[in-house]
Amino acid sequence: MATGGKELNATGEFFRRRDEWRKHPKVGNQLRHATPGLGIAIVAFGIYLVGEAAYNRIYRPSGDHHH
Repeated sequence: MATGGKELNATGEFFRRRDEWRKHPKVGNQLRHATPGLGIAIVAFGIYLVGEAAYNRIYRPSGDHHH
């Protein structure tokens, strides 16, 4: 059972070292600060595309298959 504890500690150490670069000041959130609102815009655009596709399926004229 002692080896199980060592493996967990080693695993925790591995993940801690792997994620250390995220705390570096030069790496942190540069893209997020450069493009404020981009995430919300992408989500809103995705909702718009899904809504438009649903609208086109429901309200498509019966004889019109293409433009």
